[in-house]
Amino acid sequence: MFEYLRILREVKDTGTRKENRTGVATVSMTGAMFKHDLRNGFPLLTTKRMPIKTIFAELEGFIKGVTDKRWFQERGCHIWDEWCSPERVPYGNDKETKAKMAAEHDLGPFYGYQWNNFNGEGYTQLRDAIAELKVNPTNRRLIVMAWNPCQLKKMALPPCHFGFQLLSDGKYLDLCWFQRSVDTFLGLPFNIASYAMLLELVALETNLEPRYLVGHLDDVHIYENHSEQVDLQLTRAPYKLPIIVPLKNKPDWSIFDWNYTDYEITNYQFHPGIKAEVAV
Repeated sequence: MFEYLRILREVKDTGTRKENRTGVATVSMTGAMFKHDLRNGFPLLTTKRMPIKTIFAELEGFIKGVTDKRWFQERGCHIWDEWCSPERVPYGNDKETKAKMAAEHDLGPFYGYQWNNFNGEGYTQLRDAIAELKVNPTNRRLIVMAWNPCQLKKMALPPCHFGFQLLSDGKYLDLCWFQRSVDTFLGLPFNIASYAMLLELVALETNLEPRYLVGHLDDVHIYENHSEQVDLQLTRAPYKLPIIVPLKNKPDWSIFDWNYTDYEITNYQFHPGIKAEVAV
């Protein structure tokens, strides 16, 4: 996926060193845009193996508004193991606090909670956006936000990808997402694949053709302890992109019925995985 590798190389070559709350410094640049046409294949990284079911399990949890860490863990998704609501355990990056955070299950009103119950007031943003898309596809107000200033201090992590917009001309469907903080080596490939599948799912329910996936990225960074992994990945030539198709499991299907295993994939060829530690 050349577009991703272009961003990765640009951060490496032009970024400046910055300190941050994790204690692991980054090389960071301000501003980048990712754009991909899904008609050319599903944007799943091929220069290292990607854990597809982990990515899709997290997405299913977001769609359904899950906030209990155990739900993700039961599906083999361990993205959120180290985090919890700061109301349960105040954030810290020392070993003792990290252990307490890992033991707590409540992730607070993050991502999917806001998509489905914004501010705890029953506002079903995602459901409402899809319903409006069906009757008024050219509406330019189909926006779903995870960023809720009233509840940020209750969330396991203030949303990195904090909102998205659905745009259509009545035939094609596009999705633009907005991201304040981008872990380019570990996180961005997950974000790309997750929003690509969300675009596929909404298009499937609304009988539109998925087209452009666009990411507007702000603080785009590489953690210093990922430097060697980035260098390795940039030596690898991408393979042809796979095709991933989400599946309906009943006639009156909606994306809220979708299960993370409900998809078919063809032609996923990839280089070996590259391990790296996430900065908490």
